[in-house]
Amino acid sequence: MAAPRDYYQVLGVGESAKTDEIKKAFRRLAKQHHPDRNPNNPQAADRFKEINEAHDVLSDPDKRKKYDQLRRYGAFAGPSGGSRRGPTSGGGAGGAGGDFDISDLGGLGDLFSSIFGRRGGAGAGREEAEELEVTVAIPFRVAGLGGKVPITLSMPEVCPTCGGKGGAPGATISTCAECKGRGTISFGQGGFAVNRPCPVCRGKGTVPSQRCGTCQGSGEVRVEKRITVDIPAGIEEGTRLRLKNQGPKGRGDVIAVIQVQPDRFFRREGLDVIGVVPINLAQAMLGSRIKVKTLDGKRVVLKIPTGTQHGQKFRVPGQGIERNGRRGDLYVEVHVTLPERLTPEEEAAVKDFAEKAGLKY
Repeated sequence: MAAPRDYYQVLGVGESAKTDEIKKAFRRLAKQHHPDRNPNNPQAADRFKEINEAHDVLSDPDKRKKYDQLRRYGAFAGPSGGSRRGPTSGGGAGGAGGDFDISDLGGLGDLFSSIFGRRGGAGAGREEAEELEVTVAIPFRVAGLGGKVPITLSMPEVCPTCGGKGGAPGATISTCAECKGRGTISFGQGGFAVNRPCPVCRGKGTVPSQRCGTCQGSGEVRVEKRITVDIPAGIEEGTRLRLKNQGPKGRGDVIAVIQVQPDRFFRREGLDVIGVVPINLAQAMLGSRIKVKTLDGKRVVLKIPTGTQHGQKFRVPGQGIERNGRRGDLYVEVHVTLPERLTPEEEAAVKDFAEKAGLKY
């Protein structure tokens, strides 16, 4: 299994980069590699996910500190990366770095454990809660106003037949001979040893005399689970929402990475919302009153003054996005549309107007 890419390399920043520099690099790369901007590139989604993971770790001081510590041991590809060794008989931790805890690293902890396994004395029967990350696409209006979005996920649950033990009804359960009931075996990495789940008992520490027919001895089955994600008003692209205890086996968390779908009418700039409205040449030249739909579906009457230019914006106060007690405005951007064809009478009238107004054509 290849070592994951170095997160500093993923964002293109140095090891001493400040938080603002990391966020700036993240915004630029997330915008560049967003799947919506790269519909013909199947690797864009993976790259976008990698960028989000790197930002999630490096923008958090605690996670970054622990990541840097793991990075010094050569756990990640890059300048500090090292080669991986095979299984060893030793179970203790060595090296200058000493012992450290990765249990609260979130996605990074899962990433590290998927390569080297969990450290420490987690005995048989103790399973770490798993996290499940999923991209959730939401409409632009839901992102602005907030709401509830249902999603359906496939995830493992405790087998209802064996209760997670992996044995068929009536089977005897004995201690695993490979790991001596510990549920883990020791592997070496650089100058220290780490643990990973035993491949024989799958981390349980025990083996049944006959495997469960429902789960084939794994102790779990995959199910389709429907979850409702509460979307706060004003949420931004790439935001990660943690849904506690909604993940695998009812104990792990689901990490919902928000992807905001574009709207055919609105776009966003901070808390302000910009809506494009077409008007005809007569309305632009002579002035008019038009009805404009707001983000929450209401309609307001907007006065278009005489001589309005193409692309001109008009402010409707307090009709933008509300977040943390602040609310933006709605800006109506008018686009003047022209007829594609003219009848002979219309063409003559336009020429007459052009001559009277001194317009060249």
